[in-house]
Amino acid sequence: MMTNQKHLQPFFFILSLAVLGNIPLSMAKEVIQIPVGVVLDLNSSVGAIANSCMTTAVLDFYNKHDHYQTKLHLHTRDSADDIVTAASEAWYMMKKEKVQAIIGPQRSAEAKFVMELGRKTKVPIISFSATSPSLSPSRSPFFVRTAFDDSAQVKAIAAIIEAYSWLEVVLVYEDTDYGNGLIPYLVDAIQEVGARVPYRSVIPPSSNDAEIRRELRRLNSTSTRIFLVHMTASLGTKFFILAKKIGMMSEGYAWIVTEGLSTLLDPVSSEAMDSMEGVLGVRPHIPMTKCLEDFMIRWKKPNKMTAGLNLFGLWAYDTVWALAMAVEKVGTTSSRSMKQNTSLETRNMGKNLLETIPSSKFQSLSGNFQLVKGQLEPSTFEIFNVIGSKERIIGYWIDQEKGLSRQLKYDQSEAEKSDVKRRLKQPIWPGDTTDQPATKKLRIGVPMKEGFNEFLKVEKNNISGFAADVFFAALAKLPFPLPHDFLPFDGTYDDLLGRIKAGKYDAVVGDTTIVANRSLYVDFTLPYSESGVSMVVLVENNERDNIWIFLKPLSLDLWLTTGAAFIFTGFVIWVLEHRVNSEFRGPPQQQLGMIFWFSFSTLVFAHREKVVNNWSRLVLIIWVFVVLILTQSYTASLASMLTVQRLQPVFTDIREIQKKGYYVGYQNNSFIKGFLIENLGLKESMLKVYKTIEQYNDALSKGSNNGGVAAIIDEIPYLKLFIAKNCSKYTMVGPTYKTDGFGIAFPRGSPLVSYMSRAILNVTQDKPKMDSIEEKYFGNQTICDDQSGKISSDGRSLHVYSFGGLFIIAGVVSMFSLLMYMYRFLCSQWPTLRTAIHSENSFRLKMVELAKHFDKKDLISHPFTRRTSRIHAVDTPDETAIGGVHDANDMQNNSAVENNIDANENESNDGNILSGHTDSSIHVPNLSS
Repeated sequence: MMTNQKHLQPFFFILSLAVLGNIPLSMAKEVIQIPVGVVLDLNSSVGAIANSCMTTAVLDFYNKHDHYQTKLHLHTRDSADDIVTAASEAWYMMKKEKVQAIIGPQRSAEAKFVMELGRKTKVPIISFSATSPSLSPSRSPFFVRTAFDDSAQVKAIAAIIEAYSWLEVVLVYEDTDYGNGLIPYLVDAIQEVGARVPYRSVIPPSSNDAEIRRELRRLNSTSTRIFLVHMTASLGTKFFILAKKIGMMSEGYAWIVTEGLSTLLDPVSSEAMDSMEGVLGVRPHIPMTKCLEDFMIRWKKPNKMTAGLNLFGLWAYDTVWALAMAVEKVGTTSSRSMKQNTSLETRNMGKNLLETIPSSKFQSLSGNFQLVKGQLEPSTFEIFNVIGSKERIIGYWIDQEKGLSRQLKYDQSEAEKSDVKRRLKQPIWPGDTTDQPATKKLRIGVPMKEGFNEFLKVEKNNISGFAADVFFAALAKLPFPLPHDFLPFDGTYDDLLGRIKAGKYDAVVGDTTIVANRSLYVDFTLPYSESGVSMVVLVENNERDNIWIFLKPLSLDLWLTTGAAFIFTGFVIWVLEHRVNSEFRGPPQQQLGMIFWFSFSTLVFAHREKVVNNWSRLVLIIWVFVVLILTQSYTASLASMLTVQRLQPVFTDIREIQKKGYYVGYQNNSFIKGFLIENLGLKESMLKVYKTIEQYNDALSKGSNNGGVAAIIDEIPYLKLFIAKNCSKYTMVGPTYKTDGFGIAFPRGSPLVSYMSRAILNVTQDKPKMDSIEEKYFGNQTICDDQSGKISSDGRSLHVYSFGGLFIIAGVVSMFSLLMYMYRFLCSQWPTLRTAIHSENSFRLKMVELAKHFDKKDLISHPFTRRTSRIHAVDTPDETAIGGVHDANDMQNNSAVENNIDANENESNDGNILSGHTDSSIHVPNLSS
C-alpha cells in the first residue's frame, strides 16, 4: 500500500501544480518512474565523484527533456570495496526494489559476480569503470560497458616504447581482475614492437608499506630501468611515494602509467603527484567543448571534494544520459499496455533496454558516445608528462595506422616521419633531466687474451682492438643510447658465453665465433669478420737447382699419356703409309724405328718423310697441333720454375699429418680443440695449445719432431694475421671448414640482436670505415698477398686433365682415319681374301695370309701410278721430237734415272717384311733392247 502511494506522489504533485497554477488538467502528464540501481564504493574518490556526476546528470537530462514520459529513479548502494557486499546489494535491488538496470559496480572483480546475477534475472548491468578485458560484453549478453576496454590503450603504450627504442620493460600491476586482465594484451603489444618483458611484479592491493618496499628493492636489483605500472589510484599513489623514497624516481629510470591511474592524477594527493614527477601517462583524449567547460564550472560549486573531476565521472554522467534515452524509447512503447502499472515491472524491460542502449548515439561530455559490440568505441589517446603538480601533453596517439603525433591534427613533418622519437615533444624524465633513460646498463663480458691483441685487448674496464672498434662503431649506429660496463673474464669462450645463459652477463663482445652448438643457449648478431677454419704449415724452397727439374712441368700421368699418344700416332701413320709410301717400307727393324722416329720427331718438327695418304695428312695436322700446345705449355711451365722462386708447403692435408702421427697446434680457450677432436678425428694427445703469435712461429719452426708442431689449425682471421707477420715462412693449405665468423652474443630472444645486427651491417658495408679499422690493427697485407703467389702446392705440374680435350680429338681422328683406311683395304682385297678366309687353314695362317696382302705395295695408288708414268716417259725416246739424233749427255741422264729407279725398286723389294723375297710384280723394261 505504501509503495503504491509512493508511486502516486508525482501524479498528485503534477495535479496540484495544475490546480494552483490554473493549468488545464488535460495538459498535466503522467511521468513514469523507472527504478535503476547504482552500486559504488562511496568511500573512494572514483565512487564519490561518479555518484555526484550521476545525480547531476539526472537533473541536467530532465531539465533539457522535460517532455519525456519516463524518468530514472536512482537507488544508490555502497559496495564498501567488497565483492560480496556489491553482489548482495545488487541482488537485493533486483529482487526487492525491482530495478530495471544496474549502473556499476565500480570494480571489475565486483562486476564479474554481478554480471551473473543480471544474466539470471534478465537485468542489464551497465558499467562505466569495470574496464578489464576479461569482462567481455560479447560473452555476457546482459553486460554493457560505457567505457573503453583497457586493451584499447596497449597500442598507444607500445608506440611509446617503440618511439624511445626501449628493448625491455618490467610490468608492475596489482593482483586483481583489473590488473591481471590487461597483462596478456600488454605483453603481446610490447613484443610486437620488438621489446620483451623480462620480469613481472605483482602487488596485492592489501600489501603494506614494508611489502611494497621489498618488491621495489627486488625491481631495483634487476638491470632493467623501464617500468610500466598498471594499478588503480589507491594502490598506485602509495607505490610511487615509496618508490621515490628508495631512490627509484631519480635519473636513469623511466615510468609509464596506464589509463587506470593516469585518469586519476588530478584526484591524487599533492605528495603523490610530487613523487610521480617525470612519469609518462596514457589516457583517452577528452576534447574540451563548451558543454564540458560549463559542466565543470557548475559541478565544482556544490561539490566541496578535495578531488577533482575525472574521466570516470564523465563516463558516469554519459551513462545516465544514454540509459535515460533508452528508457524513454522502451517505456513509451510499453506504457500503453500497462496503464495501471506505473513501475513498469516487466520482464521484457531488460531485454528491450539491451537492444536500445547500443543504438544510442549523441555528443556527450566525454566526446562522441557510440557503443560498438557492447562497449564504448575507442578514440584518440593523449600522452602526458608529469611535471611538478601539473601534466604536460607531449603528444597523441591517433590510431594504429597513423601512430604518434605531436599535434592532435595529424600533420607530420619529414623529420617526424623519419624519426619516431620526434613525434613526441621532449619530456622531463625522473631526476629533472632531458637525457633519455636507457633500457638498462648492459653487463658485457669480454675475454682476456694474452696474444692476438690486435683483435681484442682488455685494459682494466676498457677494451681496444678490431672487435672493440667494430662494437663501438655499431653502437654509434643505434637509434638509442646503450650504457654498458665491461667485465673481463679469464676462461674459455664457451664458459664466457655460458654466463649469459646463467644471467650473469647481458652480452659478450670480442672475437667470439658463431658456431652451431653455442647458438643453442645464446643469440648472435650478424658476423662482422671473415669466416672459416683453415691450416697453416711451414713452406720450403722448391729446389730450383734439382737436376730433374725438367720433368716437373708435366705430371706423371701427363708424361705417360703423351708417350702413349706419340707411339699410337706413329703406328697409325705407318699403317696409313706402308702400302703407298716407299719411305715407310723396308726391313722390320727399320720400319719399327720409323714408327718411333716419325712420331717423336714431330715434337721438334724435325720429320723429313713425306706423307702421301690423305688420311695420314689429316692425322698429322691434328697431331702437330697437339704437339704445339704441349710444347708451348711445357716451355712456359719450365721457364716459370726456373725463373720465379716458388715455395712449397711441407704438408697439404691434415690426413697426411694425422697418418704420420705429427702434432697439431691450436689457440688457447677457443672452440678449435673440440672441433679437431669431434670433426677431424684427431687424438687429444696429438694437440698442443698456444696463446700468442710468437708461440705459433716457434712451434712451426721447430717442427713436430723437435718439440713443435707440423701445423697450426685456427680461424682464418688469426691465421691471416699470423702470416702477415711471417710472409715468406708459412702458408694456408688444405680445405676451409665453414664457420660464421665473429659476432656479438646476447641472451636468447633479446631484442638487441636485431638492432645490433642492423648496426653491424651498416658498419661492415661502410668500406672506408672497415678499411680504416683493418688498417689500424692489421696493417697493409698487400705485400703478403704478393708473396702468396710464390707459394705452390702439388697442383703446380700440368696434369692430363688440362689437355684431355686435345687428346680426345687426336685419338678420335686417328681411329677414324685408321678404320676408314682398313675398310677400303678390305673392300679392295675382298676377292682374294675371301678365298683365303674360306680355306681350311687355321686362324693363325689366315691372319698371316691377310698380313701378306697388306704388306704388298698398292700399285694402283696414285704415288706408284705417277712413278710408273714417269719411268715410261723417260724410257721411250721421241725420235720425231729429237730428229732421231740422241745426244750423248741425254743418254747418260736417262741411264742414271733408270739406275736410280731400279735401285729403289730393288731396295723396296728387299724390304718385304713378311715374304723376305723380291716382289716380282713390278717389271721395269730394258731400255737397251
